[in-house]
Amino acid sequence: MDQSLFHLLDQDQDLSQRKWTLVNGPVIVGAGPSGLATAACLREQGVPFVVLERAECIASLWQKRTYDRLKLHLPKQFCQLPKLPFPEDFPEYPTKKQFIEYLESYANHFDINPKFNECVQSASYDETSGFWRVKTVSDKVEFEYICRWLVVATGENDECAVPNIEGLAEFGGEVIHACEYKSGGKFQGQKVLVVGCGNSGMELSLDLCNHNASPSMVVRSSVHVLPREVFGKSTFEIAVSMMKWLPLWFVDKLMLILAWLVLGNTEKYGLKRPSVGPLELKNTQGKTPVLDIGALEKIKSGDINVVPGIKRFSYKQVELINGENLDIDAVVLATGYRSNVPSWLQEGDFFCKNGFPKAPFPHGWKGNGGLYAVGFTRRGLSGAASDATRIAQDIGKLWNDETKQHKKIAIACQRRCISQF
Repeated sequence: MDQSLFHLLDQDQDLSQRKWTLVNGPVIVGAGPSGLATAACLREQGVPFVVLERAECIASLWQKRTYDRLKLHLPKQFCQLPKLPFPEDFPEYPTKKQFIEYLESYANHFDINPKFNECVQSASYDETSGFWRVKTVSDKVEFEYICRWLVVATGENDECAVPNIEGLAEFGGEVIHACEYKSGGKFQGQKVLVVGCGNSGMELSLDLCNHNASPSMVVRSSVHVLPREVFGKSTFEIAVSMMKWLPLWFVDKLMLILAWLVLGNTEKYGLKRPSVGPLELKNTQGKTPVLDIGALEKIKSGDINVVPGIKRFSYKQVELINGENLDIDAVVLATGYRSNVPSWLQEGDFFCKNGFPKAPFPHGWKGNGGLYAVGFTRRGLSGAASDATRIAQDIGKLWNDETKQHKKIAIACQRRCISQF
């Protein structure tokens, strides 16, 4: 046993009284796409690992907290995880069900078996021993994992972000977050206020229209709306191709010209564009442009009512900042998600208080003391895949070096024992 582990046991007498295990490799917290990608890359490197997941399934966000009509917003080649592409017979924009099938086959292919229902309570680094101590609870039983490397793969969207809006508690009607929304069928004939105008807000508003509800969508600030495709070609793919040859600011200009040609002037429908271009805004602030799949036509026809920010709620009503009052039956909060890392990771150098790495992309994947982060790039699945590859290569080199060192020590000990005979 490693001398540093003996030191840790001597230092913490309580550890000998608790259930614990030493992990010969990294602990990965989270079995979503980011955690699975990292595990697969480690498997290819020959590095053992343990994946901890608080839910009872992989990709719980996709399986439990997404709406029925969801499809990937980008073509599948930009969303596949490392080492295993999507099946060729999948459409360009796979459905939610198809993506979950892909993730399950991915886990099976790389023999990834997460420890489900393991909720991480805390993770701290013991500087004296050089080990991470990851404490979990499963069925009220406390357990501790001790490891050299810790990979935070809980991602950007681990918890619902619910805004504090005056009077919402007195509204009296149904109020749900987008994570609880499945279909607009239950809202048929109702007036629904959708709070938020990102990809989720737009798509939920469109879904409500398709189920004969009357949505009003709150657009509090500026937003970039781009066509998902231009002349049958993915807008994102066009942008990626142009950025190989052209500066970002120029690509932004071209994208806005294409958007104007396809969609027209969105500002006259209450969708004011930011002063910063869509790609620059994504790179600097992490704000994703909306890729339109039909909501804009409903806005133009008046089927989706665009309204400004909210001042306060009252019983079955909302007062807007322009003084207008709307009668509504239900509220859907398409207000996004946030990272929960600060609630359990006891570390202050690598992560900010908002749960994102302090270092900007592409440097936010590695911290000190064997700490890594995957899926926090604000660059979707392709960003997570890039992080996972780097992390596995880095840990793989360290793990192989340590393994070789231990083998040398073992051989030297064996030779000394033989020489004594």
